[in-house]
Amino acid sequence: MTSATELSLYQMVQQQRRFRLFDAVAWVALAALIMATAAHLVTKPPAMSAYADVRAAWKPSEAWLYDRDGRLLDTERIDFERRRLAWVPLKDISPAVRSAVVRAEDRRFWAHGGVDWLAIAAAVRARLTMGGTGGRSRGASTLPMQLAAFLAPELAQPGQRGWLAKLRQMRAGQALAAHWTHEQMLEAYFNLVPLRGEAQGIGAGANSLFGKRPAEMSRTDAALFAGLLPNPAAGAKALGDRACRIAHAKDCGAIRAAAATLVSGERAARLDPALAPHLATRLLDKPGKRVTTTIDRRIQILAIQAMRRQLAGLGAGRVRDGAVVVLDNASGEVLAYVGGVGLKSTAAAVDGANAMRQAGSTLKPHLYAQVIERGWLTAASILDDSPVQLDTASGLYVPKNYDHSFKGPVSVRQALASSLNVPAVRTLVIDDVQEFRDRLWALGYHGLVEDGDYYGFSLALGSAEVSLVEQANAFRTFANQGRWSPVHFLIGEDADETRQIVSPAAAFIVGDILADATARADAFGADSALRLPFWAAAKTGTSKGMRDNWCIGWSDRYTVAVWVGNLEGDSMRAVSGTSGAAPVWRDVMMALHAGHPGKPPAMPGGVEARRIALPGTREPPRREYFVRGTAQTEMAAAPAAARRPRITSPVSGSVYAIDPDIPGDRQRLAVTVSGAVAGHRLILDKRLAGDADAGLQIVPQPGSHVLALVDPGGRTIDRVRFTVR
Repeated sequence: MTSATELSLYQMVQQQRRFRLFDAVAWVALAALIMATAAHLVTKPPAMSAYADVRAAWKPSEAWLYDRDGRLLDTERIDFERRRLAWVPLKDISPAVRSAVVRAEDRRFWAHGGVDWLAIAAAVRARLTMGGTGGRSRGASTLPMQLAAFLAPELAQPGQRGWLAKLRQMRAGQALAAHWTHEQMLEAYFNLVPLRGEAQGIGAGANSLFGKRPAEMSRTDAALFAGLLPNPAAGAKALGDRACRIAHAKDCGAIRAAAATLVSGERAARLDPALAPHLATRLLDKPGKRVTTTIDRRIQILAIQAMRRQLAGLGAGRVRDGAVVVLDNASGEVLAYVGGVGLKSTAAAVDGANAMRQAGSTLKPHLYAQVIERGWLTAASILDDSPVQLDTASGLYVPKNYDHSFKGPVSVRQALASSLNVPAVRTLVIDDVQEFRDRLWALGYHGLVEDGDYYGFSLALGSAEVSLVEQANAFRTFANQGRWSPVHFLIGEDADETRQIVSPAAAFIVGDILADATARADAFGADSALRLPFWAAAKTGTSKGMRDNWCIGWSDRYTVAVWVGNLEGDSMRAVSGTSGAAPVWRDVMMALHAGHPGKPPAMPGGVEARRIALPGTREPPRREYFVRGTAQTEMAAAPAAARRPRITSPVSGSVYAIDPDIPGDRQRLAVTVSGAVAGHRLILDKRLAGDADAGLQIVPQPGSHVLALVDPGGRTIDRVRFTVR
C-alpha cells in the first residue's frame, strides 16, 4: 500500500518535471523564434536593383565632343559631385586587373552565391583565436556584398559594423547573386567602386590615376589598382606593400616606385585630347552628352599648331592670345574652331573665336563691294588720299592712314589692297553709313545693333565689334559669288537656303583686288605673308590702340579667319597685320592646300575686262575688271583747276579754344581753300578778310563766326561756321 502510494507520488513529480521542462523548452523555442524573426526583420536588406536598371541609371560626369569622323576632340566636365566616365563593359577591362581584384578581394567569387562561408568561418576563427581583436575588417566581405553597399549606401554607413549589419550585407549579397550573373556583378563593381580622390569607377580611375584606358592597364597597374580598394587614400608605403603582396612579386622595387608616383599624382594624365575646349563649353551642356561636330581633327590640330608657333615666336610680352576659324566654302561647315591655345594667356577660358572685338580694316572689302555693285565706283576709280576733316554730330572726324602718310590720287584697287583709311572714309561718304550698316547686318554681323548714325564714318575703318566666326562667314560670301548662308557646327544639320547679298560681279572684283600682290606692295611689300604660291584673297586689319589684329581670306575651297590680340583688352606691342595674324593664316592655308593648290575663280557673266590708263597717279596702265556697263579706258584724277573751290579748314562746326598761356597775338587760325581760287575772296563775319589764295591766318576772337568764300562776281560758293572759346 505504502509502496503504491510512493510510486504514484514519484510519477506525479516526474510528470510535473516533464511539464516544466516542456514549458521551458517551449519558452526557449518561442524566444528563439521571436529572436530569429526579429533578426530576420532587422537584417532585411533594402531591395536590390536589377542589373539593367543600374546600367541604365549610370550618368557620367562628362560630356564628349567628336570630330566629323567620330574621333574624340574634347570632353567637358558637367557634374562636379563625382568624376565618372562612360560605363566600361567587362570585356574592355584588362584581364590582369580583373584577376588581381578577384584574387585580392574575393578569391572564391566565381564559386559562391554571394556569401563566402569558408571566408566567414576563417574570419570567426581568427577573431576567437585573437581574443576578439585584430583581423581584417573586410576579410569575409565578398564582391557581391561590397557591390550591394555601393547600390544601397545605408548598408555601409558609419557604425554599421556589428554582426547584424554584417548579416544584412550578406543577405544583400545573396539577393544580388540570385538575380545577377557573376559577370554582371563584377562589371558593376568595377564601374561603381570609389577610388582615390573624386574618381569613381575604373574608367575615371584608369584615366586620372594611370593615364590609361582600362584595357591598357598592365600587371603592375592591376596590383596597384587592387591595392587601392581597401583604402583609396593609402600612402605610398602602405599601397606599395599591399600591391606587392597581391602581385606576389619577388622584387618590389618597381611596384613601390609606381605606388609613390601614383600617390604623388605625377603619372595622372587625362586622356582628354583637349583640342576644342571652347567649342566643348559652347556645345556640351548635359552629363553623358555626345556631340558629333563638323570639325576635322587634322585641320583643328594644324590650326592649333600654327597659332602656338606664332604666339611663341612673338612672345607673351607682345601678344598672348589668338583664335582661328576654318570654313568649308561650299557647305559652310566649321572645319576648325580654335578659341585659344593657352600658352601665356591670362584669360585662357575666354572664347576668342566668339568674342566681340573691334573689326579694324577688315570691313573695307564689304564697303567697296557695295559701291562697285551699284556702279558708283569701279576698281579703277580715283580716290583722293589726302587729309580730310568731316563734321559729325560728335565733332570733327579726322581719319588718318596707318603709316600717317598720304598717297595722293589712288585707284580703288590700290586703296583697298593697301588698306588706305582716308579713301575708305571718302567711299563711305559716297555710299551711306546706314546703307553700309544694313549691308553688314545682312552679312551676319549681328553685333551691329545700332543704326548708322551711332557708328558714323568710322564704320568704314571698323569701329564696330564683330566675332571671328562672323568675319569668316562674311568673307566666305565672296568665295561663293556673293551668296550668304549660315555656318554649321553639327553633322546632319539641315542646309539653309542661301541669300544673294553681294552681286557676283562685285564679289569677283573685290576678290581679285585682295589677291593682287602688286596692288598691295606699297603697304605690305612684294613678298608678304599674304602672298601664296596659288590663288588666295586676304584682308588684314588692326583695331584702334593695337588691341586686335585680323587676317581673313579665302581660296576656292576654304575660308580661314585668324585673330591675335590680348583677350583682356590691353594693347599689343609691335604687332601689325602682316606680323601678327597673317603668318598663321598663311601656314593654315598652305597646309590645307598641300598637294592641291587653290584655283582662281572663273569670271562671272556680269564682268568685263578692259585695258586702262591712270594718268596723274603713280599706277601704270593695266588690265582691269569692271561691272558690265561701267568700263572705261582712262581714269584720271581731276586737276586742281577743275575742282570746285571750297573751304577745307576750318571745318564747319569746329570749336577752337584760345590758350591763356600763349600771348594772343601769337595765336592764329590758318584758313585753307582747295581748287582754283584765283580772284576769290574770303569774308569773315560779313567783312572782307582777304584773298582766298593769300594763305589767310585769322586772329581768333571769342564767339561764333561765319567764314564765306565768294567768287569774282560776288557769289557765295562755300560757307562754314566755327566757334572760338
